[in-house]
Amino acid sequence: MGTVHAKELEMGDPGMEPEVLDFRKLSAKVERVIIDGLGRTKDDLIVKQVKDIFQADNFQEMIRRTHEVKLRLERLGIFKHVAIFVDTSKGPDAKPNGYEVIFEVQELRRVAGGISTLIGHNDASVLFNLRLPNVFGRAEKVQMEYTHGTKQNRGYNLFVSKPLGGNPDIVLSSGVYQGHGEYPWSGYKETDRGVSVDLTFPSFLGAHCVKWEGMWRDLRALSPTTSFAVREQSGHSVKSSFKHILVRDKRDDPVLPSRGTLLRLVQEYAGVGGNVEFVKHDLEFQINQSLIWDTVVQLSLAGGIMKSLDPTKDLRVNDRFMLGGPLTLRGFNLKGVGPHSDGNALGADTYWLCAFHMYTPLPFRPGKGGFGELFRSHFFINAGNLGNLNFDGSLKEKVLELGEALRWSYGGGVVLRMGRVARLELNYVIPMQVQRGDSLNPGVQFGIGLSFL
Repeated sequence: MGTVHAKELEMGDPGMEPEVLDFRKLSAKVERVIIDGLGRTKDDLIVKQVKDIFQADNFQEMIRRTHEVKLRLERLGIFKHVAIFVDTSKGPDAKPNGYEVIFEVQELRRVAGGISTLIGHNDASVLFNLRLPNVFGRAEKVQMEYTHGTKQNRGYNLFVSKPLGGNPDIVLSSGVYQGHGEYPWSGYKETDRGVSVDLTFPSFLGAHCVKWEGMWRDLRALSPTTSFAVREQSGHSVKSSFKHILVRDKRDDPVLPSRGTLLRLVQEYAGVGGNVEFVKHDLEFQINQSLIWDTVVQLSLAGGIMKSLDPTKDLRVNDRFMLGGPLTLRGFNLKGVGPHSDGNALGADTYWLCAFHMYTPLPFRPGKGGFGELFRSHFFINAGNLGNLNFDGSLKEKVLELGEALRWSYGGGVVLRMGRVARLELNYVIPMQVQRGDSLNPGVQFGIGLSFL
């Protein structure tokens, strides 16, 4: 948006310069906005989205505001298609600089649904969902889901959401759910039933989510070989917690970025009722930088710390941090790092993790510009540690211990981007430093999931 050539050179005027038109100096006033295709959507919701267009006083500003309105309408999640048409005003009262903006929209059907596949940490689930978009005409949504996983994981949930004040970036949601999962690395299975209420909103720092969650959990031994340290935690627990999540994602791609940074901060306070009490902090940072020959270097850092608020109770295995796996600390089995009892991972209250990656195109660039762009070769070094801090003793010594008794590995392999949400890795990994009790997975390691480090 700026300047365009509005006049071509005429024959016989070889030295004449073309006339340049500056859109910022071209007066424009929107006199009318038309929304074509509305059915059950309420007028007041649409008015809140389009009213900014009338503030434009030049052509460039009008086009910019019109495009922003289009994006807001799309973020409401109630339209299948939004198109823009701009024309000069017509009629006896039309002004010379008057314009009318027409939005052609197509509303989503009242009921939608489908079957899809969800990818977790080396696990896949089938998702059956039923959606009711724009239930009462102001972008309210109702969504019902059932998931069934390959590792006896299954769950039901019902969520309702609504943008506040018609703003698609400020959303209030509430839900009820029930889920059952098996966690063989720790030797237990768990059934969760809960309710949640959350508010998402933007700020100059990033996207925030403030959430309250009440959960009734039933933990049971998975098999007769489950360790006593896990068995003694079996039974029911009630957790009521407030959580704050801040995400600032400036990457150009969430799976194989070539530039940009990611900051994710999670803070949780459990103890607003129930018999589970702790405070927990978790941080992740990632930076990406492009080099020559389509090479990208990536540095990722993560760490977390938590503490029980009841000195008479230890943290539960289903609340603690776990570490290890093909997408985090490679060369170790899933959740295979840290304290174990009879082969079951117990987790810990503190961890740190860092990873350095170098991504390059596949050798000889097969499928360049097409399917081959989904693949990258990568070489990496991972390091991290997981342990328990004694807050009553020498904190400095415990922190130094977490740095000294580290685990690290290196290797290389191939990464496949699966859409813009998941990645698949096939690597050859060499663990270089391990600790007693760790569960190793050297050599060829396969991983698939939504999150990685």
